[in-house]
Amino acid sequence: MNLIPEPLVSVLTPVYNCEKYLAACIESVLGQTYKNWEYVIVNNCSTDKTLEIIENYAKKDKRIRIYNTIQLLNVIQNHNYGFSLISPGSKYCKVVQADDWLFTDCIMKMVEVAEAHPTVGIVGSYRLEESWVTCDGLPYPSTVVSGMELCRSRLLGGPYVFGSPTTLLIRSDLIRSRKLFYNENNLHADYEVCYEVLKDFDFGYVHQVLTFTRRHNETETTFARRLNTYILGELIILKKYGHVFLSKQEYDTSLKNRLRGYHEFLGKTIFLPNRKRKEIWDYHKKALKELGLSISYIKLFKITCRILLKRFLTIFRIKKQDFPLKDIQPKTQGRF
Repeated sequence: MNLIPEPLVSVLTPVYNCEKYLAACIESVLGQTYKNWEYVIVNNCSTDKTLEIIENYAKKDKRIRIYNTIQLLNVIQNHNYGFSLISPGSKYCKVVQADDWLFTDCIMKMVEVAEAHPTVGIVGSYRLEESWVTCDGLPYPSTVVSGMELCRSRLLGGPYVFGSPTTLLIRSDLIRSRKLFYNENNLHADYEVCYEVLKDFDFGYVHQVLTFTRRHNETETTFARRLNTYILGELIILKKYGHVFLSKQEYDTSLKNRLRGYHEFLGKTIFLPNRKRKEIWDYHKKALKELGLSISYIKLFKITCRILLKRFLTIFRIKKQDFPLKDIQPKTQGRF
């Protein structure tokens, strides 16, 4: 890349007990074709060999800076603490979560797009999510997409291209302009902040697989999947930003559709064991109340009846296949 000089990129990894994958993560940063970076690693009171691994790498490369939290932070707080530590001289910030890694040209390709287009606030790309390529859906080449149009499209059910923090490159001045870059009241703050930034900036995109995201049972991920906080996160985004990116008619229709999907989800939980059902219901009832919304028990009743009917018909079809009646003909005499 012929950028002289290359702008400084702050690479950030907040980590908690990730000794199994951390070395691969750090190695992927060290192996970048782009060389003008600093690496901020925030060790969040890890009790395994995380700190030992980081220290060994820091001895080999002075661009690695280690910070240890005084007390255990939640995942969003730990990211915000890391953002506060990036160099004042950095132009871009690249988060790499401790169980993920970057392909060798990742930072170079993303910086190229950002440098060529000053209106871009965030840069994304395809990602390899375990065995699947995701964050697709933008037509080629679409190197720069209007932030307003991209968010509007997403709220209307369009492609999801934001991925996870590992997937994105962010302008550092946008991070420094906010006291807390992530909203600590939202478990999916990394998703929310994209809408906040793209109100005023464009979205850059590289049509290559540049990052790898691992899916496994960490505490936050398990909690999110167990309670399906994702459906709540989408609703929070719609309530907060729908009026910014959508017309009134689009917003009203989208909210109606989201709530219908929400009730379908809650209706299916009725058939779960009592303890799990109660945990899900308590969480979502409280969350909906905080959004000024409530559960419609009439809708739930209709959805439950529909689910039961569908299950009954499925069982009936199976039984009918097991005991075919087509060969049994009634014996009749004469004409009807």
